[in-house]
Amino acid sequence: MPNIYNALVVKGRDTLGQQINVTCEVQQLLGNNRVRAVAMSATDGLMRGMEVIDTGAPLSVPVGGATLGRIFNVLGEPVDNLGPVDTRTTSPIHRSAPA
Repeated sequence: MPNIYNALVVKGRDTLGQQINVTCEVQQLLGNNRVRAVAMSATDGLMRGMEVIDTGAPLSVPVGGATLGRIFNVLGEPVDNLGPVDTRTTSPIHRSAPA
């Protein structure tokens, strides 16, 4: 079973054959090998029986000087049309604020 806050990736194809790749975050362990998770993007095309992969880690975003002034989504992807972020350092989204 994944830990609370772990990122899960749902993979598969929808009924039209288009690739589905949705990242979710575990919110609750329900028992009987089931979890409650929140999707971080649109869930169009998701169906029962699709493969779900536990990443073994929480959602993480880039941190450091290269991120200052940039805009990211909750998955840590830049959404400001300024290109990729030049940093290798990431930090989980659920953590204490830096001092």
